[in-house]
Amino acid sequence: MTAVTVAPPSPNLALNQLVDQRRAAGESLVHLAFGEARLPVLPQLTEQLALGAARSAYGPVAGADDVRGAVAGYFTRRRLPTEADRVVLAPGSKPLLMALQLVIPGDVLLPSPAWNTYAPQAAYAGKKVFGVPIPADCGGVPAPGALQETIHRARAAGADPRLLVLTLPDNPTGTLAPPSVIRELCALARAEDLLIVSDEIYRDSVHDARATRFLSPAEVAPERTVVTSGLSKTLGLGGWRIGVARFPEGDTGALLRDAVVAAASEIWSTLAGPMQQVARYAYEEPPEVVERMRTSARLHGAVARAVHRIAVEAGADCRPPTGGFYVYPDFEPLRTRLAARGVTDSASLAARLLDDSGIVVLAGHLLGDDPHALRFKAATSLLYGDERQQEQALRADDPTRLPHIAGQLTRIAQGFARLKGAA
Repeated sequence: MTAVTVAPPSPNLALNQLVDQRRAAGESLVHLAFGEARLPVLPQLTEQLALGAARSAYGPVAGADDVRGAVAGYFTRRRLPTEADRVVLAPGSKPLLMALQLVIPGDVLLPSPAWNTYAPQAAYAGKKVFGVPIPADCGGVPAPGALQETIHRARAAGADPRLLVLTLPDNPTGTLAPPSVIRELCALARAEDLLIVSDEIYRDSVHDARATRFLSPAEVAPERTVVTSGLSKTLGLGGWRIGVARFPEGDTGALLRDAVVAAASEIWSTLAGPMQQVARYAYEEPPEVVERMRTSARLHGAVARAVHRIAVEAGADCRPPTGGFYVYPDFEPLRTRLAARGVTDSASLAARLLDDSGIVVLAGHLLGDDPHALRFKAATSLLYGDERQQEQALRADDPTRLPHIAGQLTRIAQGFARLKGAA
């Protein structure tokens, strides 16, 4: 009998299940290890879901014309002129990212750290993965100089890096790469003939869009950039599984789109009809959807900044969050104190937080980071509470002062302080 190689499950999903099991057993935990936007579902989206129940036929693999037209309008309003035939829908952006790994030849360049799904998907596609350190001020992108060095070193070793994955804003650091870095990376991609996949699922969760300029690689290198996105983060519809991809114009874009559609036809067939109904409505951006995106971005920013302050006050280095709902503290300044308590790497740091304080985080080594570093990802959106409490948080002038959020922030502050023996 042929031996079957079984890879471990996605660590964030595994931790989420562990938390559910331990809470069901009566344990009190502060869950910061799962990147889910805990937001109440807009009633209008529920209405669209019911209206879409009659869309029971398979329909086109890429998605119905009306839905792809709505998505094209969404991108066009974001300085990315798009025709409907350049859009593909899927049950979440994750299958689209996997399909791209399957159809694009060559090996993969990733920022380090990066979302924990990119590297396993590349491995499933038979690709080598090259992690590149991120710049000092942001994540989601590799440092340009280090990227060029990595490309040349990989090619000298016989590898064939062709695909560069960027995340804007970033998961796990909660930061957005500035336009200057994006332009430099796009110039490098042209010079080295790399294809760019820009994961922009957090685009509409920039905390202050007036103060933070978003530049997509598709604006700078449109001929070689595929953009992926979805509704799981901005509207809290993770369980509904709605993802989209925008392909470049020209022959390269057409070939990529056709290849992804061919893969989709063998993997997921089509996005479920009721979800296409929801997608059309959401991507047309009626006022209530625009308002929800605005208020949720404000909520994400307020709570992420609060956890950032706690981490810095505890002695960690941490990039200030500007988008999404993550912080990525580095407890290197406390290495000597932590070593005296048996904490010497990201795994033991996460274990100590769980064992001593009931705080669940995603250790940095699970995100491609240096295993010996003292870093982890904290997903702050899990602090918003149940659906009723989430509604309160969206409406609050200062959500961090709501009792259910303030109480968990206090536990986090106590847990971080306990790391150095201060509580």
